Amino acid sequence: MWLFLGIIFSLVLLIPGNLSLKLQYNGDQVFHIVPETFQQVQHLQHLCSTLLLDLWKPQLPEDIRTGEDLHIRVPAPLVQEMKDSLDHHMISYKVLIPDLQKLVDQSMPKERRRHRQVPEGYIYTQYHPMEEIYQWMTQIQKNNSELVTQHHLGKTIENREMYYLQISQPSDKTKKIIWMDCGIHAREWISPAFCQWFVKEILQNYKSDPKISRFLQNLDLYVLPVLNIDGYIYSWEKDRLWRKNRSPHMNGTCYGTDLNRNFNSSWGTVGVSYNCSSETFCGSGPESEPETRAVAQFIERKKSDILCYLTIHSYGQYILTPYGSTTKPPSNSEELMHVAEKAAAALMGKHGTSYKVGSTSLILYSNSGSSRDWAHMIGIPFSYTFELRDNGTHGFVLPVDQIQPTCEETMLAVTTIIDYVDQKYFPGGAVMLTSGSLGLSLCLSIVLTWTVS
Repeated sequence: MWLFLGIIFSLVLLIPGNLSLKLQYNGDQVFHIVPETFQQVQHLQHLCSTLLLDLWKPQLPEDIRTGEDLHIRVPAPLVQEMKDSLDHHMISYKVLIPDLQKLVDQSMPKERRRHRQVPEGYIYTQYHPMEEIYQWMTQIQKNNSELVTQHHLGKTIENREMYYLQISQPSDKTKKIIWMDCGIHAREWISPAFCQWFVKEILQNYKSDPKISRFLQNLDLYVLPVLNIDGYIYSWEKDRLWRKNRSPHMNGTCYGTDLNRNFNSSWGTVGVSYNCSSETFCGSGPESEPETRAVAQFIERKKSDILCYLTIHSYGQYILTPYGSTTKPPSNSEELMHVAEKAAAALMGKHGTSYKVGSTSLILYSNSGSSRDWAHMIGIPFSYTFELRDNGTHGFVLPVDQIQPTCEETMLAVTTIIDYVDQKYFPGGAVMLTSGSLGLSLCLSIVLTWTVS
């Protein structure tokens, strides 16, 4: 008896990084399939439903279409059955990830130091658990008190505090707002990593970078590093691939609402599930979740001052415009597309990464209840979803060596959008000449002209 218990205890200790039993993905594989016929689509939909496979792209079986990428995680015990079935129906496939657990293990930090000095010793090129992000937020405010304040936004379903950072240069005039949130889906770890990188870059460069210093004269930046805090913690401690929040349903028999299907924008109409076990469960009603309500109520109060709403996700390499619930374009569709294309071009200029640009319903799949659509519907003119790297090679488990290049290129795209918004609403801000400085520049030009001639 004691020998048996000892063996079990030893096995628990062998699980890397935790003394609790984490969900393991040993031998799980991710398949890439492009169905060629309607019959193949039907068979794949049948497989997903009967074998309860984990769809990574798209999220729902009904969104599987001919000629479009399909990424499916297949649990190890079903891998051979899946391959046999695909071969039998002459469906070509490629294994993107041959052992998911190996990839998960590689993405975990090599060491955890409980009392790391932040932000001086903070490593922006690795993923951080929520405890460290909380500490980072406190310290970043403390070290940059002239520019950064931390504000309470609300509480999660598990009663954790939600905070956002406000980056604001002191000014007598009323400024407009750029909002950015990360981590609405727990497993998309590159998203909170980017929010932290973004704050770091702004604070390090606002004095030397003319673009940043210019838009900070007119705009305040509001950054929510992790929206879905409970889910994010769960993805670190229990299930790396957890997506939703942690609200209990059906007397605790299933958990989680997809917070990006829970906003009050055509809620529950398309691209969602009413099954609480589904990854796209839209909740019991619009804004049924405390996390969604906290964001929505705050944005609603500030909406007359918010010019741009940015929400950061992964994966797929997209800059998505409204709407997901209809193919009818918004009134400023052309301008939204123009700015997104400029952002994608700036992004590509860094490392050559290619992003697709367009409305969700036209270039990805239909969905309703998204924060991006809701923000635009309540009158925020510029509203975008970023789907960061990659295209599926690693999917939601992006290796740590891609954090820096992903953040570098995304920074260029995001600041391109902010700069456009700044120049549109504060056209004089591009030059920012006072009457005194204008006189000085005229004098200098006269002197230079006289000297040259």
